[in-house]
Amino acid sequence: MNPLDKAVINTMSEADWQNRLDDLSYYVLRQKGTEQAFTGLYTDTEVEGIYRCKGCHTPLFDSSAKFHSGCGWPSFDKVIGDNVVDETLDLSHGMRRIEVTCHHCGGHLGHVFPDNYVTDTGLRYCINSAAVVLDKT
Repeated sequence: MNPLDKAVINTMSEADWQNRLDDLSYYVLRQKGTEQAFTGLYTDTEVEGIYRCKGCHTPLFDSSAKFHSGCGWPSFDKVIGDNVVDETLDLSHGMRRIEVTCHHCGGHLGHVFPDNYVTDTGLRYCINSAAVVLDKT
């Protein structure tokens, strides 16, 4: 599964994204939506593999970074490498959070919280299942 070419992404219209993605994934990735807690496909998955952006297939998280935080969404303590996600201050809904988007296609993935979980990084990337696809190893 290879990532979409950046030139292709740059020419895609919203109609192209709607045709490429299912309704929930479009809502999450393109409209910055959030799936309901505890409903996502990968919330409790313990299968090994690489989690990729569902919009462009860029590798984002290794399953070895996944942990159970109890928040209702898949949680990871680190991304798979440099320059795979962008982090931006999000003040929506009366909260102060850090939004996480795919660096390659700009799709909304979720949020990262520096809440000092007992992990190597102290970070909790709280990611919508609808924003990713698991490439099993």
